[in-house]
Amino acid sequence: MRLVTFNILHGRSLRDGQVDTGRLAEAVRRLDPDVLALQEVDRAQARSHHADLTEVAATAMGAVDQRFVPALAGTPGAAWARPSDPDDPGSAAYGVSLLSRYPATAWRVLHLPWVARGFPLLRRFPTRFGMHHEEPRAAVIGRFETPDGPLTVATTHLTFVPGLAHLQLLRLRRALADVAGPVVLMGDLNLAGRQPELVTGYRSLGRRPTMPAGRPARQIDHVLLRGRLGRVRAVENPEQELSDHRPLVVELGPRQG
Repeated sequence: MRLVTFNILHGRSLRDGQVDTGRLAEAVRRLDPDVLALQEVDRAQARSHHADLTEVAATAMGAVDQRFVPALAGTPGAAWARPSDPDDPGSAAYGVSLLSRYPATAWRVLHLPWVARGFPLLRRFPTRFGMHHEEPRAAVIGRFETPDGPLTVATTHLTFVPGLAHLQLLRLRRALADVAGPVVLMGDLNLAGRQPELVTGYRSLGRRPTMPAGRPARQIDHVLLRGRLGRVRAVENPEQELSDHRPLVVELGPRQG
């Protein structure tokens, strides 16, 4: 089983500043995931040619089930609002996606704590001080029938605001607490090193730097496990032709016992 998490920067390349859906599809084909978690995903946005990037990735990997969950409706950095419930599948949105070659038996959407009003913030990467207007954050949880039995997978993109990211991760941990069987949590958690393990009690399946893409120095993209799966065979962070992150790839052998 190949588990992949990738913050795709809405498919944009830092080399030419362009969004090329063919380039995204080729990256997904090369990564060859069985379960794929994507963050910073566009749907019907002008900047990404009004494409459904989840559908582009699903076709490329041969997914049998997929779910896009908007964190916001509209365009990040411009006019946006919290998404309506239920979501309008034809409207412009931005969020996270979970895709699988295994059939899904259940889906769940979780909206995470956020701060609706602007507040002063000192950012570290890059270092600057100013008013910050936080975007809503969401998680999608899927339960899949795999050759090794049922597997629950969650993905999210947490805030970079100190403290608030920990609160969001705790909320996600509570939501998964009663789930039976193995649980994988993967995504851009905006927390470096072992912080996600310490907050969740899960264990990391792969330690590789993922940010910045050209010369990665720190890991903020994670694949974490609660419970038992197969042995880790390989961990990779291959550079792609898009995004400011590298994907994190974890390959697992068959489940033992």
